[in-house]
Amino acid sequence: MSYKIAIGSSNGIDVDLKFGEVRKFLVYEVDGEAKLVEERIVIEDDNTEAPAAGCADKSGCSGQGSGCAGHGNGCGGPKDVISRVALIEDCRCVVCKKIGFQAQKQFEKKAISVFDVECTIKEALEKISFYYNKIDKHESFRKV
Repeated sequence: MSYKIAIGSSNGIDVDLKFGEVRKFLVYEVDGEAKLVEERIVIEDDNTEAPAAGCADKSGCSGQGSGCAGHGNGCGGPKDVISRVALIEDCRCVVCKKIGFQAQKQFEKKAISVFDVECTIKEALEKISFYYNKIDKHESFRKV
């Protein structure tokens, strides 16, 4: 059974982006081995606010409140999270350096697993495909 994994990476080698920082998701298809099948570009909403003072960009914040604007709606707001989730909703899981609570809840509603990791893409794909292979075959993780 093949499935897709969406990964946030700035360089195509490392899992090094937070979910909100991703400008394109690398989508791998796993069917025995993993292969890159497409890149999905995140469409930015032109109506979103500019980053607040203290923010490096719309995805990260140094400071007060929750989210860059400090208004409790995150850097891009709920609409931004929902559109990002919809972009990769056909994937079995998403892998990023960090995935925030609101995004995790949206993925949970769609039964998509989330993995917060900071490693190489190769390592992440190997470990996740090993994990799913065991689960799909109903095998134990215990060493006998």
